[in-house]
Amino acid sequence: MEELDLLKKDWKKNEHSFPKITEQEIYAMLHKKSSSIVKWIFIISILEMIAWSLISFFTADENYLKTLESYHIKTLVTTFTVINYIVIFSFIFLFYRNFKSINTTDSVKSLMKNILKTRKTVQYYIWYNLVMIGIIFITMMVATCIYDERFNRMSGQFEGNDQGMLFWMMILGFTIVFFGLFVGVIWLFYRLVYGFLLRRLYKNYEELKKIDL
Repeated sequence: MEELDLLKKDWKKNEHSFPKITEQEIYAMLHKKSSSIVKWIFIISILEMIAWSLISFFTADENYLKTLESYHIKTLVTTFTVINYIVIFSFIFLFYRNFKSINTTDSVKSLMKNILKTRKTVQYYIWYNLVMIGIIFITMMVATCIYDERFNRMSGQFEGNDQGMLFWMMILGFTIVFFGLFVGVIWLFYRLVYGFLLRRLYKNYEELKKIDL
């Protein structure tokens, strides 16, 4: 948007020295910028899915699978994984469709509508990922408390005495802090990457509103 702002300043300073740029030319510039932003959203979502898939592939070793079996959640985690891939692929398809819609739109109103739709899709995508991370984290923590032998031996040492309540308060506090930090890092990533693109996209929307008036 810096180029557009500089261009508008030049109009005011030199409106008698240079030929005036039409609204159609401004629209073409905003259309090109919006299409590029949505294309990057589509590309980044694919790269993100590939990165998470590689992390899962290299961390899901035999010990990890045995742990899931001992926690009696192997089937549940597998179900979560399948559902997650289906939903992520659906979002990637929506990002691609949004890109095609913006890339082929031919009016200011249509472009504004597609920009808002794209922003909403990205916001849903971010919230879905944060919620899914929360569900998987809570599932793992509950299974650990119930089925992990080392944890049960440790917690059994505090049962029936005054330190029992303190032990569970410490576990709860540690869980909340760790969960908050983990989700916070993921949210910060989305804020920096997708948030930056969405802010630029919204600036385009605001400029289009001026044209549409």
